[in-house]
Amino acid sequence: MEQDEGLTAVDNVVTQFNTYEDFLDSQITTVDLYYLEDESLARQLVELGYRGTGEVVKREDFEARKAAIEIAMLAERTQKKTLTSAGKDLQDNFLKALALREEDNRNGKVSMIKTKARTWSTMPQINCFYNWDSHIAVCNSTPNYQVIADNPEGLLFKYKRDRKILNVDPKTLPGDNSTRTPIQTELYIQAVIFDHISRRKT
Repeated sequence: MEQDEGLTAVDNVVTQFNTYEDFLDSQITTVDLYYLEDESLARQLVELGYRGTGEVVKREDFEARKAAIEIAMLAERTQKKTLTSAGKDLQDNFLKALALREEDNRNGKVSMIKTKARTWSTMPQINCFYNWDSHIAVCNSTPNYQVIADNPEGLLFKYKRDRKILNVDPKTLPGDNSTRTPIQTELYIQAVIFDHISRRKT
């Protein structure tokens, strides 16, 4: 527990100051400089823990943590997330169609709803299930889509970013900025992908 608290204290100092000298200077008062008359001596006293108004942080700890944080930030900026479909030998048309859309879905260029055997779902997860025996439908909304299940014309989805309506009824047009693509697949009786391109800037 004490080690975690020490690391948090060092992280706070490292993120607040560009250099170790900047940190030391922040601990020196004008009174210190008046009596010592030497900025270098004042810094040494703070570094040794004899003077200062805050945490004692060793130079080695500061520089090591600063380097570690900078490396982590650089890696995060330069690392490109590997697609789930990368390197997969996809044989089925439905899986190939999903793979083609994966990157655009991840970066928000396109939002997709896929239907398969009368079950609707998106990436990440929006689900609508209809029980043919009980005639009960169950739907849940997601951060991207609001499900409109009580519409007399049938099931609709409202894309939350641009508020456009997506209609999954095969007898009507899917809506503004949306396309409907039926997919021949061995995996399901029926598969359709609805792609929606948001016009609102993110």
